[in-house]
Amino acid sequence: METESEPYVRLASLRQLHQAMADMNSARSLADTLQTVADGVVTALGYELACVNLVRPDGDLVVAAFSGNPAAEALITGRVGSRESWERRLSMGETWGDLVFIPHTEGWILDDDDVPQWYTDGPEPRFEDEWHPSDRLFAPMYTPAPPGGSGTCGELIGVLSVDRPRNGRRPGAWGREALQMYAFQAAIAISNARLRSNMQRALVRLEREQQALRASEESFRQAFEYAPSGMAIAEMGGDQHGRILRTNDALCRLLGRPASAMRRYSFSDLVHPEDIGTLLRTSAEGGRAELRLGRRDGTYVWVSLRNSVVADAADGPRFLRTHVEDIEERKRRELQLAHRASHDSLTGLPNSAELRSRLSSRICQRPQAGHPAAVDAMDAAYGHPAFDANGHGFDFRPGGGEAYDAYDHHVHTVAPEDGARDDGTKGLAVLFCDLDGFKSINDRFGHNAGDAVLIEVARRLSRGVRDGDTVARLGGDEFVILADGLGRADAQDLAVRLRNEIIQPIRAEGRAVRVGASFGIGWAHCGMTADEVLKSADERMYVEKRSRPKQHRRAG
Repeated sequence: METESEPYVRLASLRQLHQAMADMNSARSLADTLQTVADGVVTALGYELACVNLVRPDGDLVVAAFSGNPAAEALITGRVGSRESWERRLSMGETWGDLVFIPHTEGWILDDDDVPQWYTDGPEPRFEDEWHPSDRLFAPMYTPAPPGGSGTCGELIGVLSVDRPRNGRRPGAWGREALQMYAFQAAIAISNARLRSNMQRALVRLEREQQALRASEESFRQAFEYAPSGMAIAEMGGDQHGRILRTNDALCRLLGRPASAMRRYSFSDLVHPEDIGTLLRTSAEGGRAELRLGRRDGTYVWVSLRNSVVADAADGPRFLRTHVEDIEERKRRELQLAHRASHDSLTGLPNSAELRSRLSSRICQRPQAGHPAAVDAMDAAYGHPAFDANGHGFDFRPGGGEAYDAYDHHVHTVAPEDGARDDGTKGLAVLFCDLDGFKSINDRFGHNAGDAVLIEVARRLSRGVRDGDTVARLGGDEFVILADGLGRADAQDLAVRLRNEIIQPIRAEGRAVRVGASFGIGWAHCGMTADEVLKSADERMYVEKRSRPKQHRRAG
């Protein structure tokens, strides 16, 4: 490179410098840019050796590129020098603008620091401006200062180390200016290469994330579409909460509805009216429910719903994903088991336990005020009369009104008064029925004939009562009928009708047989237990059985 004493700069030198800058700005990668920067120092600036020391994220500098000597390149490339040692070098010696020159007379103190360096041999200089093998020249590379910032330089991104000018002399004014300008352009090229590298890595990472997202979406789509049980996506929150947006084939088949039709509904439109409360209580995240959903043909199917929340994006809307499992068969078995536990296996009528449960649900332990049984019960409970001579009750409850708070909203069951005249009171009649002559049928014709008789009697009793009345089998040949809203005469008429139904001939084991029936009518009212009510009706039945002539009781 020409020195300051030369009257002009050769055009070829300018072309070489221009080409070197163009090359380092067009390199394809950060590594190529760093190597091009090092090579440009050798080819365009007239130095035999050049090293690019790049600042790492931790602040230390690493030898990232070397040019001019393959042996030295293999020796120090990749080695690291501490930031502290580099700061020390850049703060000593002579400053030539942004350049730092450390002559051999001062550089000996740097021989033992941790900055990677090479050693060159050569004779001692004979002239004042001749280059010594131990001279050091550094060109710091700074990013451009940000707009509006203080100073002319930005952040240090690296240092160019150069050695052995080809003309053997220290660089003059033009050589210094060219190296300083080249370092500035190199900093821009390296910054741009880093930016491109970061962008390329970001693009690769984004593409991988998008591929993973597409794979995840495809996996979700397949899991959703081809799930063996029903799946649905519904809106969450707002006025359209619960509106179905998407369903899979399994749910459409389960409900017999096409996907296009399903999008017109929400689950509240499809649920059984009795289960709407259950749905509303379990429509949030993590909710579970067992309820009935309507099919297209008007029937209902038992399903298990399980909800989870799916977010469309980081800050996007949230949707409710509902898993719908068909539990019709399980519910059917549960109902069958519950029916078997509460119904007689032979006749299909409610059994003794179910009868007592239904009876107990109608009566409470609080006696109805004014009723003779209530008076007796309360007198016994308090140890003294609970009502005065005029039938007015005394309030013996603690605190003036706490003992019976649980029954304040209970409609008490009352019973008609005993006596020949019907007083018009309607109550819960309990008809205790015992078959007459049934034992002789069992003994003469066998248990199969007896079972056939019991089944037919159960059918006739069920046919002879109203909807809502209960016909139950206590066991053996004993049946009980619960009939609400009857007066005394109504109950007696019902007993007569049922007896007339029962005494009709019954076909059993190929022959016609007859049984009779005795009925005892009891009345349930609050203050009694279920067993007390049944015992009362049973006693009246035996009174009625004994009062009838024996020939009227026999059958067979």
